[in-house]
Amino acid sequence: MNVVRERCKECGLCIFVCPTKVLERGSERNSRGYRYVIPARPEKCIGCRMCEYTCPDFAIFIEVGGG
Repeated sequence: MNVVRERCKECGLCIFVCPTKVLERGSERNSRGYRYVIPARPEKCIGCRMCEYTCPDFAIFIEVGGG
């Protein structure tokens, strides 16, 4: 899972749609002042891509089978 920090606008949609609660709002801010999301529990990711599909800013990308 890759999060493009500078694209994230802290909307929280990805956090809301994740069925396994992988993501959470981080404490650090990007250059635009938003607290970007972080994969707090990446081992729980099932690769459903709901976060990727829901993100209006194309800030999340899932790599399925990437090891």
